[in-house]
Amino acid sequence: MKTFKRVFLPGLLFALLAGIAPLIGLAHPSVDIVASNWKFTPDTISVPLGEPTTLRLTSSGGVHGIASPELGISDTTIMPNKFVTVAFTPKKAGTYVVHCSVVCGAGHPNMKLTIKVAK
Repeated sequence: MKTFKRVFLPGLLFALLAGIAPLIGLAHPSVDIVASNWKFTPDTISVPLGEPTTLRLTSSGGVHGIASPELGISDTTIMPNKFVTVAFTPKKAGTYVVHCSVVCGAGHPNMKLTIKVAK
């Protein structure tokens, strides 16, 4: 019985924690970002190298978008008052500037999100 407890119980505990980790937010970093005319808030985020990261994006007004092939973020449309999630795992450290990918008005050329990937 001692061997069973020593081997089985820690494995069971790990399996249970791994199963509920995503439900309680322990799976990986998540960052909320709000797009508006003509900025992202926050405008700069830091994410860990090699770690899965989720961006939760919404717009407080107007349609916006992001895309970054370098980070593995596919073209994503951000709609007002709705959340869209984008998951990616940065493969290379550095600073990435992601511009709004949907023409959204006069300030569109200056609308950017800076993603810093650090070890």
